[in-house]
Amino acid sequence: MQKLITVGHSPDPDDAFMFYALAHDKLDTGNLRFRHELQDIETLNRRALRGELDVTAVSIHAYAHLLDKYALLPSGCSMGDKYGPMVVAKNPLSVAYLRRATIAIPGTLTTAYLTLRLLLPDGFGPDGDDGLFVVPFDRILPAVAEGRYDAGLIIHEGQLTFQSQGLHLVVDLGVWWQERTGLPLPLGGNVVRRDLGQETIHQISRLLKESIQYGLDHRDDALAYALHYARDMDNSLADRFVGMYVNDWTLDYGPRGREAVRRLLEEAHRAGVIPSPVAVEFVE
Repeated sequence: MQKLITVGHSPDPDDAFMFYALAHDKLDTGNLRFRHELQDIETLNRRALRGELDVTAVSIHAYAHLLDKYALLPSGCSMGDKYGPMVVAKNPLSVAYLRRATIAIPGTLTTAYLTLRLLLPDGFGPDGDDGLFVVPFDRILPAVAEGRYDAGLIIHEGQLTFQSQGLHLVVDLGVWWQERTGLPLPLGGNVVRRDLGQETIHQISRLLKESIQYGLDHRDDALAYALHYARDMDNSLADRFVGMYVNDWTLDYGPRGREAVRRLLEEAHRAGVIPSPVAVEFVE
């Protein structure tokens, strides 16, 4: 009898590429059957807080609030290696000006938001964080271009397309983090419910890694599938975006990637963004 595993991931080229083999029955999944549910990352973060999905992509920031329900899988990482979420604006702005700017953000559980808080720990606007406004990630660029906000915190493919809307880069948080720590910025990962049991957890972990490897080994086929989720990107730009976030880091965090996760969450706790210390635990 097959066991149904619900899998949540974003409708974006990198996640589509990563899950291509599982979504198209390219792997022998044994007694497991996977049902894919595609939603934006902040929605997945919130669903994970409620324990609604067996396996899901989450922000590393959100993972800090999920330790009781989920363990972090060693594969599926989105790592910003000298690049990452960006703050962009319609007019050239300084980083210092962001403290009094109105900023559209993709959600308060995103790693992008966490990193922005580390960049500017004193908050935004006259009363702390009243200068921040949560906007669906795919509406941030047009909202900033239309002048509804002074700046926008962008994730996903917006990092490659913002200039086409006449916007200016204020800061690349991946670059800032690397200059500060010497480490890449761990943006997202995949987690698995602890109550599935060790045998099922290890089977899921193996299959996820095999799915990523299959995509890398059959890049043209996986990329063709991923293009269905490439907003405002041609083939070459989508290929570049997938290469940024599906690579060796995605197959396994490795020692340096794991150190990056621990360092980010340690700093977030010290800064008061995360209330409790996080004992990072990977599925082995």
